Amino acid sequence: MTCKFDYEAPADLLRDRIVLVTGAGDGIGRAAALTYARHGATVVLLGRTIAKLEKVYDEIEAAGGPQPAIFPLNLEGATLKDYHDMAETLDKEFGRLDGILHNAGLLGRITPFEQYNPELWDQVMQININGPVWMTQALLPLLKSSADASVVFTSSSVGRKGRAYWGAYAVSKFATEGFMEVLADEVEHLGTIRVNTLNPGATRTKMRANAYPGEDPQTLRTPEEIMPTYLWLMGPDSKGYNGERFDAQPPR
Repeated sequence: MTCKFDYEAPADLLRDRIVLVTGAGDGIGRAAALTYARHGATVVLLGRTIAKLEKVYDEIEAAGGPQPAIFPLNLEGATLKDYHDMAETLDKEFGRLDGILHNAGLLGRITPFEQYNPELWDQVMQININGPVWMTQALLPLLKSSADASVVFTSSSVGRKGRAYWGAYAVSKFATEGFMEVLADEVEHLGTIRVNTLNPGATRTKMRANAYPGEDPQTLRTPEEIMPTYLWLMGPDSKGYNGERFDAQPPR
């Protein structure tokens, strides 16, 4: 497990790179999209709420970043056809993909497994693992067209060591870790695609507030403050790191 939370990114780190960010409408996804654009990336903003994506789009343009693209998609209801249609659209527009940040996620409920709702369990699995898996499969040809592609899956401390009451969220993150290892091993021979997981840690987001309602959010780092590792993993300085687990901030 490696930390790069003190990484200082060059201003043009992601120049000419095409990077897809899921859950780009707010929280960590929004911060990542803005940060990637500020460092030169053309960002594909994926999320379910068009108004939020449009706001991030406008922020990127106002800051002088490369013109982003908006791709509305609700992972809960997305089908294999949706993912392949998306791949076809991105192929026509850009011809390749240099990075994916799988950031979208659903907490579900913090509750004893004995009381866990099966429908909610399926919903969490669909958004947190099934969606990213099949989206990545559809986008692999575009990643292979890149000379240096990075795929980053969002993990969690509860996906590395199980914790009581975290139910589907924890299990989905364990699955994410496992899928990352499988895919990383499969693309290792290519030398042009790296696949890793990143645990953002305790960050000031809506999901964190829902999980820890009694916690003072002012004691937490903001999404913007944890961006160094996100930049390092998406940029060329992380080339050669494949199949590894990273943390975006030091342990509390």
